[in-house]
Amino acid sequence: MDKDKIINAIKEGDYTKVKVALVDIDGVLRGKYMHRDKFLSAIDNGFGFCSVVFGWDMADEDYTNDIKVTGWHTGYGDFDAQVDLDTFRTIPWEKDTPFFLVDFVNDKAEDLAMCPRSLLRKIIAQAEDMDFSPMFSQEFEWFNYRETSDSLNAKGYQDIQPLTPGMFGYSILRMSENHEYFDDLFQLLGAFGVPLEGLHTETGPGVTEAAIQYSGILEAADRAVLFKSAVKEIGYRHGIIPSFMAKQTSALPGCGGHVHQSLWDSKGKKNLFYDQKAKDGMSPLMKHFLAGQLKCLPEILPMFAPTINSFKRLVIGAWAPINQTWGHDNRTCSLRVLASGEKSTRIEHRVVGSDVNPYLAMAACLASGLYGITHQLELDTPETKANGYAVKKGLLPSNLWEASQKMKRSKIAQELFGGDFVDHFTKTREWEWQQFSAEVTDWETKRYFEII
Repeated sequence: MDKDKIINAIKEGDYTKVKVALVDIDGVLRGKYMHRDKFLSAIDNGFGFCSVVFGWDMADEDYTNDIKVTGWHTGYGDFDAQVDLDTFRTIPWEKDTPFFLVDFVNDKAEDLAMCPRSLLRKIIAQAEDMDFSPMFSQEFEWFNYRETSDSLNAKGYQDIQPLTPGMFGYSILRMSENHEYFDDLFQLLGAFGVPLEGLHTETGPGVTEAAIQYSGILEAADRAVLFKSAVKEIGYRHGIIPSFMAKQTSALPGCGGHVHQSLWDSKGKKNLFYDQKAKDGMSPLMKHFLAGQLKCLPEILPMFAPTINSFKRLVIGAWAPINQTWGHDNRTCSLRVLASGEKSTRIEHRVVGSDVNPYLAMAACLASGLYGITHQLELDTPETKANGYAVKKGLLPSNLWEASQKMKRSKIAQELFGGDFVDHFTKTREWEWQQFSAEVTDWETKRYFEII
């Protein structure tokens, strides 16, 4: 739908308000309702949105570790927000209220370096300059609980009730048992412009997995961000709290947010990753892309594993990788290669967890792959054909602090994303680590309270 048609739809529709939102550094949607007239004015002129969304963490606590872009030292003024009309959709569970995503720009009307969506668009432009059309999609695993926000707080997030009991992956029975919820997920997400390729239970109490249909990379990231928020909003209507925390408990597998990726020609007609003549189906371009991702992975790991909890998932035997490995259809590797035909040949990035910011994860995937192509890197890492956990070389950083320090010092990260973004993002990850380190955990109390 072009600009004029969108404007006419807003003007002629029975709408008094429009919902707009942007995504903060943690991947959380921050937004508001705007009166229709105010929104129509903002299409051409932009509008002010408080810069605090890049000055505080996901709990609305102000960063105090020298965040440069905004803070008490700037007075927390407004940034200029620009509506992206291409993101127009309506929210079916809110009486088809119009919805748009926005981007932040600075006072020179240039993309703000810290804005995750703007960062991704910058990397996409680099790909397009190389005559590539990146085609991406994301899949998510998450836990569902028969709780409300009030009940979770009253319980202190203890003894919470899963939607279903036991370990029952790909269960038709469990899907049928809660079919109203799953029906709404499939139908309402589709109506919201987030079409699903598949939806099924995963192993674990109340665990579900969904694969979003693939598309151009920016649309794929938009869909992924909106998917997480929409699943929560739909869940609330059924008395269900969905959780995209990467690792719910040490006793169960974690939740992946795997990213599927391929490069096509500029017209989107040919998958450049596939080579019919090659024995393994992989084109030289795909191998360069894969080599770049392997090389860059430990340098930019926080973009795939952004929280303290992320690293509890990246452990041996938990269906998540721990090292710089790749293999054909091998789910123990960081990068799973699927090269069985032109339409389906792709790389699945399995380091990515469900707690990720999709814009940053996809930007990191694409930028590191393009790095391999630009530098003509050879795929000299041997293929892992057996258990990836047995590979002792190329182990990834083991916690958020270690990973953040590596990225902070990385020349590769600076080359890929620019110094302003790297500085801001790594400081927010350091903040996350510092907040955690100051807390006394249940584990410490149980271990030390009486015995020591």
